[in-house]
Amino acid sequence: MRNFLLSQLLLCLSLSGTAICQGVETIVIKAIPLEITTSKTTHLVFPYNIKTVDRGNGEILAQTAAGFDNILQVKAAMASFDTTNLTVITGDGTLYSFLASYCPNPVSINIRIGKSMNVGATSVAEPNEAEIEQALIQASQNDSSNVSIKDQSSQAKLELSGIYICGDILLYKLILTNNSPIKYDIETLRFYIRDKKRPKRTAIQESYITPFRVLSDTTSVGPSAQHTFVYAIPKMTIPDKKLLSIALYEKNGGRHLRLKVRNRHILKSIPLQVSPSNL
Repeated sequence: MRNFLLSQLLLCLSLSGTAICQGVETIVIKAIPLEITTSKTTHLVFPYNIKTVDRGNGEILAQTAAGFDNILQVKAAMASFDTTNLTVITGDGTLYSFLASYCPNPVSINIRIGKSMNVGATSVAEPNEAEIEQALIQASQNDSSNVSIKDQSSQAKLELSGIYICGDILLYKLILTNNSPIKYDIETLRFYIRDKKRPKRTAIQESYITPFRVLSDTTSVGPSAQHTFVYAIPKMTIPDKKLLSIALYEKNGGRHLRLKVRNRHILKSIPLQVSPSNL
């Protein structure tokens, strides 16, 4: 019996999360610790839309946020429950595993989940901070306008006035104009790739894009005022039958604005040069 157990142990070796068992290599997806409570809602922000959620037991309450398919709201149904698991699968096919435990006062209740937090996910190398900063400044100071895409609602207007390229960085210059006497409070601004058309009886496919940085970020635009943002996102082109959607949502309001960027617009990007001496 002892020899049999020893032979099985030798067949299944675990090394730094990688197991080799009977000639088959597997990767162990490490669970992410998650503290939740009954009195506060924890928000998990994923890089892609959430496809499925599985709770270890009914003592965890979980639902996607209204209008935001990449945000999961999690709360404890009761205090002092036994540690259990929570599994989330996103639109890119990545599985995220959490070990949820009760805590009266969690350290963090708004958590952005990056791909690097999951050993089963791939990560994209980001440009260095100095390069992004210089590219943002150059784009903000460049007056060349190679594109004009607009949407407006109730005296609020969002315009994409320029697209720039610097190495592996695409930069989008956006102008939000509020011509009304009511302040425009920004809830969120999102970039994502989506299908141009939704086939009948088929769910639309969306891939959320996480910007590297934003220059001149703000939470609101006052009455009769204008504000210019510059967003830095990963370099890309858009596949056939898809488009880049830029969606701006008004907090406690209905003046939601959406821009549709097509591949032909991105191919007009204006090149920027970042001087090595400035890095």
